[in-house]
Amino acid sequence: MSSVTWPNGARLALSIVVNVEEGSELSIAEGDRGPEPVDELGVTFKHALRNYGNESNYRYGLKAGAPRVMRLLRDRRVRATFTAAALSLERAPDLARQIVADGHEVCAHGWRWIHQFRMDEPTEREFIRKAVASIERTTGERPHGWLSRYLLTDNTRRLLVEEGFTYHMDDYSDDVPFWDTTAGRPILILPYAIDSNDMKMWTAPGFMPADWLQYAVDSFDWLRREGADAARMMSLGVHLRIIGRPGRIGYFERFLDHVLRHDDVWIAPRIEIARHWAACRPYRPG
Repeated sequence: MSSVTWPNGARLALSIVVNVEEGSELSIAEGDRGPEPVDELGVTFKHALRNYGNESNYRYGLKAGAPRVMRLLRDRRVRATFTAAALSLERAPDLARQIVADGHEVCAHGWRWIHQFRMDEPTEREFIRKAVASIERTTGERPHGWLSRYLLTDNTRRLLVEEGFTYHMDDYSDDVPFWDTTAGRPILILPYAIDSNDMKMWTAPGFMPADWLQYAVDSFDWLRREGADAARMMSLGVHLRIIGRPGRIGYFERFLDHVLRHDDVWIAPRIEIARHWAACRPYRPG
């Protein structure tokens, strides 16, 4: 069992993760070989055609989705971690300023929302450094955590350690943080969760919003139940262009309201969870 106790005796640490990818996805207009394949319509092209429809779907996330998400988090006084592609924040400076003003954390989600796993070591190192420098310029603070787009390389974790990152999110293997030393030096892993992610409302077989809510609530309730005996952490990932739609945002609201009815849950940005865990359970070789 874990020896870690969350602040104020909380049973569960809850991490709300808001992905900001819009404006840095794959695009013919950006010189990429093809358009962004992740599309709610499920349309894929065999040729290098510009997908104007999907581009507008991503713009929706910034124009209409972001205000709804930001308003809901502010109204419920919930601080989240925004896993942001650096270029997305550069192109949405008003959103970046609001994220900082509302006390949220910005975690690096790449310089652009592109496939990092295809990069050789020098290219990946530069990709990480560009993301750090960009986010620091945009927000006033360097990112302390990293989330890749889907896959990482054999070099990723070592490069993150070398670049001074506190935690890494590219893992789905547990419901608590843990130390990893595959890079030769320790880095704290804060596992993420795909099963409860709102992307499940885009990908087949897809959840309807009510199904997604039920799954998220069930996950929360079970982890909170286990938290009576040992520390547990839950991640809930959402996207501006997905949860920010009018037919979905209310289900996110219902989830937060369910959580807020419990006074034994610690809702915190991931950097605070990471620092608390490291303070309670520092890395010890062997």
